[in-house]
Amino acid sequence: MILQALHEYYQKKDLPLEGFQKKEIPFLIVISQEGLFLNLENTREGTTIKQFLVPKDRHTTGKNAWTVANIFWDHYGYVLGYPKDTEERSRQLASKQMGSFIDVVAQAHTQFPQSPAIQAVSRFYQKKEWERVFLHETWEECAKRKGCNLAFRIDGIGVITDSQDVVEFTRQNIQETKEIDDDDAPAEDTYGICLITGEYGLIARKHTPTPIYKSRSNAKIVSFQKNSGYDSYGKSQGTNAPIITKSEAAYTTALKHLLSKESKNNMLVGKDTILFWSDTSSVPAYYDLEKDFASFFADPPKEDPDRGILAVKALYEAAYSGMIPADEGKRFYVLGLAPNAARIAVRFWKTGTIKEFSDKIKQHFDDMEIVRSPKDPEPKYLTLTQVLKATALDRSMDNVPPNLAGAVVESILEGTPYPVTLLHQCIRRVRAKREVTRGRAAILKAYINRVDFNKPYRKEEITVSLDRTNTTPSYRLGRLFAVLEKIQEEAMEINTTIRDRFYGAASSSPVTVFPQLLKLKNHHLSKLTNPGRRVNFEKELCEIFDALQEFPAHLAMEDQARFAIGYYHERQFFFSSKKDESTKTNL
Repeated sequence: MILQALHEYYQKKDLPLEGFQKKEIPFLIVISQEGLFLNLENTREGTTIKQFLVPKDRHTTGKNAWTVANIFWDHYGYVLGYPKDTEERSRQLASKQMGSFIDVVAQAHTQFPQSPAIQAVSRFYQKKEWERVFLHETWEECAKRKGCNLAFRIDGIGVITDSQDVVEFTRQNIQETKEIDDDDAPAEDTYGICLITGEYGLIARKHTPTPIYKSRSNAKIVSFQKNSGYDSYGKSQGTNAPIITKSEAAYTTALKHLLSKESKNNMLVGKDTILFWSDTSSVPAYYDLEKDFASFFADPPKEDPDRGILAVKALYEAAYSGMIPADEGKRFYVLGLAPNAARIAVRFWKTGTIKEFSDKIKQHFDDMEIVRSPKDPEPKYLTLTQVLKATALDRSMDNVPPNLAGAVVESILEGTPYPVTLLHQCIRRVRAKREVTRGRAAILKAYINRVDFNKPYRKEEITVSLDRTNTTPSYRLGRLFAVLEKIQEEAMEINTTIRDRFYGAASSSPVTVFPQLLKLKNHHLSKLTNPGRRVNFEKELCEIFDALQEFPAHLAMEDQARFAIGYYHERQFFFSSKKDESTKTNL
């Protein structure tokens, strides 16, 4: 299903033809039509390296991988015979690599002897003009880049890979790149029925690398081991799951396009790479989920800090106005990938209509909504990275558990309960920092409200703001703790409160802490100079104790979450405006 969706995406988008790809080429060797070296041109603009449409990368692994060179572009080992280091072994390897590259040029010259572009490159090597490249003032900068890719630009003609003769030569020489070991003969061509399209053709024995963040450069989404014991019926590598070369080129080209920096269809959440796209071939006239999808999860760019808020606002407006249709033909796809040794692991694969995904994302923001202070620096709608940072040490994504980000995204897209790891991480941070921030309270509220998701009816247990009708003991205890802290703050001018000393114990073992805190409360109330204030505090305490019979000996993890939310709600109630709180008493 994944490969079929990628293949369909390739068919609908204007992507490179079979055998070609877009590749970053930092430097171009500029030569005359007579093959003379003219310049070493830097293609970078600021920090951006220009991309060129070039023949597909044919590199592979193995002891004799140097025998296969790319067509008219490659790294400096192949193009100029420049070694990666000063060791003699590297010098010999670079010399052999360059020999393979020159053989490709000679083969192209034989097939297209009248091509001015191919003739120019052929003369460049015949005249040993490549030696002059090392004397150019820009060469040192090129040599510093590990495995720097190079291509040719012929003066008066253009980039060599744009030549129609080179394009035709590439098409004529499209073939599966073979891994050749010293004691291993090349595998014979195998033909069969393609699992993606059902067409009959040449089976791709190995698939093109499609590396992602933190993966190896040769990582693939479809990979086959050699002589691994997984082979069946005498088949090996790609013949175990036959995909013809044409289909392989299509899905890998589509995947590389989605992964590219220029594409707006990818985002990084933690160490997971998430791709998303729709099957619409043109810009939709209704709400464009594909355009705003990344804004719901990733932090907005510094140059556009309001992008996430505007995206969520547009989502709500589209939902309320009926701009999001329920048309089953408008499909949406989300693919979660993660690095895994030499391969790429599929974290999750979700498909559905644009409306289904829009509704699930909207429900997520509804669940995360909670009362907040007008002075709260965080935006109204929290992105996924802001949610995850709220649970991490030093608010760093590096300290988020590796699988948590993908699991949360999956729960959002499915509309299912959030992973229990999110609850544990959040409670751990609350107890360690003794601080219930708006982000942490939102997480705990959303988690609790989704616990009963699979029951016949869904009832929202935790409201956005203070709920005086909530009689859950743990929620009431959180409120009680907030009131006791507020009394202490108004009675004594101190930098630390009971929260700094007793929050952890109060939220996990209430019976060991609250009797002592209530005794302190009497002492603190007696210090209040305003009698009316003491009366109001007593009324609030009576309202809380009205549904609180006893102090539990222990609170489970979910009850600790309710305690934190009750504490947060009560604190926000104290500092909220009287005009905005219909439930506010004379406090």
